[in-house]
Amino acid sequence: MSEEPRVAVVGAGIVGLCTAYALLERGVEVRVYEQGVPGNGQSGGSSRIFRHAHDDPRLIAATQESRDLYDRWGQELEVEMVSGDGAVAIGPAVESKLPLLQEAGVAARRIDAGELAAVQPLLAPYDGPAMLDERGGSIRTTAVVDALVAPLGDRLVRDEVLSVRPVADEVEVRSSGSTHRYDRVAVCAGRGTAHLARTLGLALPVQDGAHVRLTFAVRGEPPQRLATLQDSSGVFGETGVYAAAVPGNAEYAVGLSQTTRARDDASLPDPDELADLAGRAAAYVRRALPGLDPEPVDVRHCWVTTLPWGEDGVGVWERDGVLFPAGHNLWKQAPALGTRMAGGLVAQTLHPDLHPSARLGRG
Repeated sequence: MSEEPRVAVVGAGIVGLCTAYALLERGVEVRVYEQGVPGNGQSGGSSRIFRHAHDDPRLIAATQESRDLYDRWGQELEVEMVSGDGAVAIGPAVESKLPLLQEAGVAARRIDAGELAAVQPLLAPYDGPAMLDERGGSIRTTAVVDALVAPLGDRLVRDEVLSVRPVADEVEVRSSGSTHRYDRVAVCAGRGTAHLARTLGLALPVQDGAHVRLTFAVRGEPPQRLATLQDSSGVFGETGVYAAAVPGNAEYAVGLSQTTRARDDASLPDPDELADLAGRAAAYVRRALPGLDPEPVDVRHCWVTTLPWGEDGVGVWERDGVLFPAGHNLWKQAPALGTRMAGGLVAQTLHPDLHPSARLGRG
């Protein structure tokens, strides 16, 4: 690091890493705090869906920004960040989401059963409503995290942040091993964001929950093209399923959108619910995805944080020079969100859509 940074980012998940990279693009020195392995908290897992489909047109526009940034950053860092295999959605949600996508200029269209089988060869026969988002795909999560961590070098500090507080005209960050002051700070600490916000008197209206995703091996030769999947149809016994391919298309990660709600202290009222969700996901695979071996090869548990105005809701709280982003399903939003927050840290003016009062991503 050539100079003492005046900006800090707490958390090296996907939002924190995108914010830090966007700051470096602007020539702004930054220090990033991460107590664990970068990208291994709420951002963890071998793949995620990139999709443009949302109920809020502003969020569709933000995902378009993110897709362009993933492409540009991937070229700069010489890594594929999102596959070109597309994102498939089936079920009644197609009828409401497709017109919004087309109005926004997203390359999305209705597809028939024949084309569905071609782009999603793992799926059992289905002839209901289906659409293809051609610029959607599987996010190469591990490659993205590794690529965004590399430019940080010694800017990445492996330490736990205990408090963030205003001191005079600066922001003090106390970690286990150091105390530093900055002009501006972004706290991108996943479930820990709300805890640090309380040290500044902010009560973020987030609901914590626990989630499970299972990864299954593809039977036989991996298909050349394997689109992601969202299933709201109920035809195969579930109405909130998502799935994305692992690089190489030899494995496919499947989860239910349902989570297990947590208490305020992050304990789970009924830990058996996680096992039930895993069992339901495996049962769905047996019914809906005969192209997969039904015995999972990997299980991933993680925390999720949702806002009251929608499953895809996003908001950024601001107090005393500190930004606190919160939301769910942020992998597809992270490049645009991080870039907008970097702009807010530098210009001290936050993008209007990010203010909690804007209810970005409302359902």
